[in-house]
Amino acid sequence: MILSDRDIRKALETGRVKIDSPQHPSMPLRAGEMFQHIHASSMDLRLGNTFKLYEHSKFAVLDPKQPESFHGNMRTITIPDNEPFIVQPGEFVLGVTREHITVPDDLVVRVEGRSSLGRLGIIVHSTAGFVDPGFSGTITLEISNLNRMPVALYPGMRVCQIAFEQMTSKADMPYNLKPNSKYQGQILPEESRLAADPEFMKKG
Repeated sequence: MILSDRDIRKALETGRVKIDSPQHPSMPLRAGEMFQHIHASSMDLRLGNTFKLYEHSKFAVLDPKQPESFHGNMRTITIPDNEPFIVQPGEFVLGVTREHITVPDDLVVRVEGRSSLGRLGIIVHSTAGFVDPGFSGTITLEISNLNRMPVALYPGMRVCQIAFEQMTSKADMPYNLKPNSKYQGQILPEESRLAADPEFMKKG
């Protein structure tokens, strides 16, 4: 069951779902503006200022069985407000939402791209469009440009939409209580921590 606009507003008003932007006090998401971002069955989130790009010219391969191949292979770029970040054709970068979201243990959040950006060739997630119950943090965006032309993205613009789905019951093990919740509390766009998965961790 997907929450309607009425129920999204109620969840925010009661604090059941918490959305704020503590890293951007100069551009907070005020209550009135927050409600303007709510649609019939979803809510828009804004693009943050920080991006991470793979240093593909310096590393031969990303290998989950070789954790060292994951370390130091991304560079961070911070874009000032009102300046563009240009996504080149075929490029893959990690971005982040300006908003920090805290999800209760009986809701799931689904992240989707905005239609207007999709028509420019921009997709905002490759596969990770699912936010677990109990998660708290910003949402890392897996941004790709499928267009043959570069596309400019601006910090603070509405970049994705989220929908809330009611679970049949509260999770016994929400993300915040999971022992290996690798991305809980993230603020910046976080690169893959696949090497920390049990099947890839070296014994001894």
